[in-house]
Amino acid sequence: MNNKINLPNDDRSCGWYAALPPRPDCKRLQGEQRADYAVIGAGYAGLAAARRLAEHLPEARILLVDAQRVGEGASGRNSGFAIDLPHKFSLEHPDPAHKQRLLGLNRTAISQLQGLIERYGIACQWSHAGKYQGAVGPRGLAYLEHFEHLLRDLGEPYRWVERAELGGVLGTGHYSRAIFTPGCYLMQPAALVAGLADSLPANVELLEESPIQRLERDGQGGWILHGRNGHICTPQVLLATSIFTQEFGYLRNRLLPVMTFASWTRPLSDAEMAAYGGQLDWGLTPADHAGTTVRMTQDRRLIIRNTYKHVPKYGSSTSDGMREQIRVGHRRSLLARYPQLAEVPFTHTWGGVYAISRNFTNFFGELEPGVHASACDNGVGVAWGTISGTMLADQVVGAESQQLRDIRAVTGMPSLNPPEPFLGLGVRSRIRLASWSSRSEL
Repeated sequence: MNNKINLPNDDRSCGWYAALPPRPDCKRLQGEQRADYAVIGAGYAGLAAARRLAEHLPEARILLVDAQRVGEGASGRNSGFAIDLPHKFSLEHPDPAHKQRLLGLNRTAISQLQGLIERYGIACQWSHAGKYQGAVGPRGLAYLEHFEHLLRDLGEPYRWVERAELGGVLGTGHYSRAIFTPGCYLMQPAALVAGLADSLPANVELLEESPIQRLERDGQGGWILHGRNGHICTPQVLLATSIFTQEFGYLRNRLLPVMTFASWTRPLSDAEMAAYGGQLDWGLTPADHAGTTVRMTQDRRLIIRNTYKHVPKYGSSTSDGMREQIRVGHRRSLLARYPQLAEVPFTHTWGGVYAISRNFTNFFGELEPGVHASACDNGVGVAWGTISGTMLADQVVGAESQQLRDIRAVTGMPSLNPPEPFLGLGVRSRIRLASWSSRSEL
């Protein structure tokens, strides 16, 4: 395997994580460790995989290893939507059974998360709020009508929300119309991930700030996971590493690292809430996928998310200057919707990296003997990470189910990317074109 990899290098300005109480000191990988199973990556997929392995095998020693603190990575950086409906590209799949499998898997994941939140009292602003998909102008409205056709074909419930009603919820007349779908849940993602980590079964040992830098065969059918200050010997490795899977030599030239950015305000004061005039606890995604996602949290913070970047070196591809430029753009988006809140500052601007594939296909399964992976969530990380991690553990221990058959049926091999520099040029050009075409929806 490769000797040098690009490690997670996220900025330290994630608002979700900063809002958490200080985490207790973590345990790190030290010396030689032996485990029955090692899971790399403590996001939604890794947490679900480790939990499921422990439930199947309560006597097994399971090590869950992350390069950062739990909640600092991509799983704690999203906009806090647990979405049941597949994204637009999957909704356009020609096979109705394929779409129903995806929908069933996503809903199983959400139910699983809700059960854990209730069982362990995880305080993460979990809410069955549904989701608005909103349009500003003609371009967005055309996308919204297309979305209605897809929902009809799927047989899913929805309702149109017109400007006046929508303004009463959102506190702005910026949007022309929206479609409301009831199956989405909202939450504080970093708090959810931290709570899931804190409630792991006793036979799962979490090692944080312990980047695995190299995988090596041990010559006896097992694997050695090399870290900075120690290593793990194990017969079975589960990679819940999303875009970083390629750093271990797998799915090379098949995953695209993309970062999207968000900014949020401090909590609004009583006077600012009166000026705002809308409700708490809602989320809106854009009908035009390159538009702006907006949320109002339970603790009175407005969130603006837009702007996409191709980040071949992940967090190292960004800079403070880039984030400042993005914050300026986010400010324009906020003021276009809420000019009455011009004096309310942003307190944090952050990015989170995720993996997409050119054919919008997720990978699930065995990469080689003893190495298994769920990789490439294509932007549906909360639900897909949870169910794919759970099912990956089931597959490793041989626990067959209809859900496992379903996830095998809807996954495959991400398609190959063009070589560099053509890949980077193409992705950056496409992002710029999408931003320009969608400027009326930003």
